[in-house]
Amino acid sequence: MSEPHVLQILIHIGGAAALLIWAVRLVRTGVERGFAAPMRIWLRHSARNRFLAAATGMGAAVLLQSATAVAVLVSNFVSKGGLATATGLAILLGADVGSAVVTQLLVVRQPILIPLLLVVGVTVFLRGEGSNTRQVGRIMIGLALIFVSLDMIRGATEPMISNPGTQAVMAYLGRDLLTAFVIGAVFAWGVHSSVAAVLLFVTLAGQSILPVPAAAAMILGANLGGGFIAFLLTYSAPLASRQMIMANLILRGGGAALAAFLIAAMPDLMSQLGATPARQAINLHLAFNVVLAVLALPFVGPVTAVLSYFMVDKPNPNGAMTISSALDPALLDRPQRAIDCAARELLGMGQKIEQMLHAVEPLYDQWSAATANMVADQDKAIKQTHLDIKLYLAHLGQKGMDEELSRRSMELASISSNLDSASDAIARIMLELARRLDMQKLQFSPQGREEIRDFSDRVQSNVQLALNVMMNQNPAEARELVAAKEKVRKVEQKLQRSHIGRLREGLVESIETSNIHQETLRALKQVNTAFSMVGHPILQKSGDLLKSRLA
Repeated sequence: MSEPHVLQILIHIGGAAALLIWAVRLVRTGVERGFAAPMRIWLRHSARNRFLAAATGMGAAVLLQSATAVAVLVSNFVSKGGLATATGLAILLGADVGSAVVTQLLVVRQPILIPLLLVVGVTVFLRGEGSNTRQVGRIMIGLALIFVSLDMIRGATEPMISNPGTQAVMAYLGRDLLTAFVIGAVFAWGVHSSVAAVLLFVTLAGQSILPVPAAAAMILGANLGGGFIAFLLTYSAPLASRQMIMANLILRGGGAALAAFLIAAMPDLMSQLGATPARQAINLHLAFNVVLAVLALPFVGPVTAVLSYFMVDKPNPNGAMTISSALDPALLDRPQRAIDCAARELLGMGQKIEQMLHAVEPLYDQWSAATANMVADQDKAIKQTHLDIKLYLAHLGQKGMDEELSRRSMELASISSNLDSASDAIARIMLELARRLDMQKLQFSPQGREEIRDFSDRVQSNVQLALNVMMNQNPAEARELVAAKEKVRKVEQKLQRSHIGRLREGLVESIETSNIHQETLRALKQVNTAFSMVGHPILQKSGDLLKSRLA
């Protein structure tokens, strides 16, 4: 085989692998944008028992095409106290199984699915009325491209089957399973997708390029790499979240290493998993994660308890670092740079309000004076930031600006006012309502409390989206953010009607907490409205927003 031909094959394989990685991300993006809020609610409801939690994690991973995405999502719940660390670990074990199920579904060759998914997916995406409908089209397009990329890999690797150099390298990996294991782990970490890595290895095994033992070792290594991705993404998370992620990494990575040693000692085990190399490799991935979940689920409590003795928060001897303002007075003579500074400060302001929203929700269950003081202090800091931004932009206007920068300055001032009102809704309304619950020794009805949790999850999801829009100024995400405002309004009305229905039934808890329940829903809607305004300037510029909603 000539050198240029080898280079051409490698380019084809690289392109196919890149398409596979991007297609997996495309599916995940569609699920996250279209169904993030229901999924957050679904995951939190799984806290009733560990087996339900594992099943929920498995379903979420199938939808998201990624156990890592589930890990990051669950990490947020655990850090806020919405889920116990052990329950979170059970969800992650189920998510690992769900990730393996995804590979089982995607490795099946169904040529008719590709054109069918593309035709339906593109039609739904282009002609869909609602945001969720368009995301369904995006998911279908992503699935079609996954199948296309796998076919491309099969076609590109066919000339390598009989190449002596390829055979020598792959034969070496078949003998040195430790190297194959490390390559699998590094590749999965590098592409940030264990699903894409496993699909690639299985496809190469099905083409008889990778020996079965090497494919098995690389797939097991991809499980370690997948666990390590979540570890790095949550490295700075609160202690409870890091304990959960570390427990999953130890169980998944340690189990993968033990399984690799077992296969090295008893290679005949692979023949029990299927008739073909590809089937053996893909079945190993599923069998490993199922066995790991079955063996580990009864011990998630003890495992996280043991880790709590070794993983403790270390106090910072130098104290907290002072956070400096991004509003640099020296840049007032350079309007574009100064506008960018104000935008950075606004992003920090939004992140602080997001932290307040996370902190205030648990106070409805258990009052904490320390947390309440933290929320109140954060509100004072945000009010000062709001004043600083207004004065900074006012001084910038005195220097003179062109029409575009002047418009952008007014937009930032408006967003700052909206964020300040969101901070008010949390610190002056929600905090006071939670305090009244504690002082009067009141409790919501179980259904009422669950409604507030679900609604809060929906609002928090929209707040995260708003912060993303502030960073990327993406018109598509801005449109999704503004559309979510209407969804929240409808959900709030539905919950208000549900509450009135409980009052008619004479439920004591609902009667005692009626005002608190309704005012909390209104406050959360106010927070959502404030953050949704972030998307309005972007849509006005793109022509996607009408000047008036009146006919």
